[in-house]
Amino acid sequence: MAKLYPGWNFVSNHLSDEDGRIILIWKHPLKVQFVNQSSQSITCILQLPNSVPFYYTAVYASNLTADRSDLWTELLCLHDSLDLQNYCWIVGGDFNQILTPSEHSSPTVNAQDLQMYQFQDCLLQTGLFDLRYNGPCHTWKNSQPDMPIAKKLDRLLTNCNTILAYPHATAIFLPPDISDHTPCLLDLAFQLPKAGTQPFKFQNYLTKHPEFTMVIHDAWSRAGSNCWTLTQLCWKLKLIKIDLKLLNRDNFSKIQESVK
Repeated sequence: MAKLYPGWNFVSNHLSDEDGRIILIWKHPLKVQFVNQSSQSITCILQLPNSVPFYYTAVYASNLTADRSDLWTELLCLHDSLDLQNYCWIVGGDFNQILTPSEHSSPTVNAQDLQMYQFQDCLLQTGLFDLRYNGPCHTWKNSQPDMPIAKKLDRLLTNCNTILAYPHATAIFLPPDISDHTPCLLDLAFQLPKAGTQPFKFQNYLTKHPEFTMVIHDAWSRAGSNCWTLTQLCWKLKLIKIDLKLLNRDNFSKIQESVK
């Protein structure tokens, strides 16, 4: 590849899987140090200029339950052998396993099973958790209009050390295009909302304003008295948020200037 595309390099898991289902491709100035590979993962150390290096494990889990159990054991071994509780670690890819029943679109999947418990136990022991993300809740669909099914099979997991080193890191799940999976983009320098677009934060002092109760009642009533669905509830809360922001702006903004 370096001859055809100068500056580009790659590593695959062909030595562990004859199909070589995982291929990592990178370009200068990213530095990649190979650490480990198996039939379901590749682990490397990634180093960006002027940044904290981190371990990255790319995952392509098997469709077979027994093989996925081997993957959970493998992640535990990586965590212990590489002392990853003291380093930044990101694990991403297709895990072929949901973590909770809510990650399955079918209402019939409403209870935990053994496979979920095993996945949860692996994350608990390795200290891994889902990185903050934008995009759809489900990352895979079966592409069958008559019996549609969607699941969250793809994810980016991380640990606390990564959040400390990259506090704005965010996973962005993109439209699936021609694939039945949604591609995922890792943004280590995601820009948080700035002034004017920052998320609404409820302040307790608003409850002391004499118009607070009336503002809540009026906003709630505007959506109608027979609104019981979650969508309608969200609409009610959005109306309340707008009115409370106005109440805060009109009565509590620029307090320091008012005192002067």
